[in-house]
Amino acid sequence: MRHREQVRVIVVVALVCVCFELTIRLTTAQDSSRRAPSKPAKEQKGDQKKSAPRRQESQSERRSQDGAEESIKIPTEMVQLDVKVTDQSGRAVFGLTKDDFTVYEDKVSQNIESVSREETPVSMGLVIDTSSSMRPKLYTVSEAAIHLIKQMRPADETFLVQFKTEAELVQEFTSDQRDLQEALRKIYASGGTALLDAIIATADHAQEKGRRRRKALVVITDGLDKNSSAKEKKVIEVMKEDEVQVYLVGFIDEDAPGGFFGGSPAKKAKELLIRLAEDSGGRAFFPADVNETPAIAAQISKDLRTQYVVSYYPNNDRREGSFHTVRVVVNHGDNRKLIARTRQGYYTHNDKGAPQGAGEKRLQ
Repeated sequence: MRHREQVRVIVVVALVCVCFELTIRLTTAQDSSRRAPSKPAKEQKGDQKKSAPRRQESQSERRSQDGAEESIKIPTEMVQLDVKVTDQSGRAVFGLTKDDFTVYEDKVSQNIESVSREETPVSMGLVIDTSSSMRPKLYTVSEAAIHLIKQMRPADETFLVQFKTEAELVQEFTSDQRDLQEALRKIYASGGTALLDAIIATADHAQEKGRRRRKALVVITDGLDKNSSAKEKKVIEVMKEDEVQVYLVGFIDEDAPGGFFGGSPAKKAKELLIRLAEDSGGRAFFPADVNETPAIAAQISKDLRTQYVVSYYPNNDRREGSFHTVRVVVNHGDNRKLIARTRQGYYTHNDKGAPQGAGEKRLQ
């Protein structure tokens, strides 16, 4: 009997222990199911980064669906103007700062981002009139062109064109001075002159092929244009579109009746060439003697090296393909009358980054 009672007690104790253990396991399982699974800190941060754009997107969608006010960002392209500043005597003025400049675009004052005077590489075109009337001047003109070539910096690039009734590419853009000087030996004088057509073709070439932001043409001619199909209005329009500075060296023959510069047309032609140069931010030179050409070449080279770069983001309405007038005013506060020379405006660019509407003329 005692043995049976001991066995019974042992069985009861064992059953109690089993029930107690089952109760503990059940309680633990319930507690763990109530707790949310935690992630490592790195995973949580990654989830936050991934979810942020979705939240912004949904907020934007809700604004659109609710008809609420939307914020639309329109990308604005920085405008950079090459500005030459001189005093009334024509001497270059240095040491100016952003506070000395005011820029007006479409008659609206702009907030200038920066003003600098670093030496900017140039894509330049040497455009030489090689018509028959230029034969006596060709050697001196070539020497002046060599002077310009020797002023090139390593990052500059230059192409060479001769024009008669057609504009011919003698040397494509290169930074090799020897190639350019060798190409000058290939030019020869003959035939008629199509000056305005040549300006259009070379301006388009500089704009399309030039790799530097600052682009310039140096056109040397006697101005006896009898063969151009382009008219003044077209040339001026192309100059605006291509954003190329034009430096023009014109040999005026006042005694040539019926020539491009002859008699009363001489004055009109000279005024046209001055407008072409100044509207582009360049200059026109009219030497009385061909021997002045090397000094003019040196002046042009200096001109290209002493320009300010004025940068700003336009704050007015910009329509693709439209022309925007630009005017720069300089007031240094020392009672000097300073003259700022830059292009007269620019066209907004299309999606490919090219100006709207280029000229139809092409180099041969």
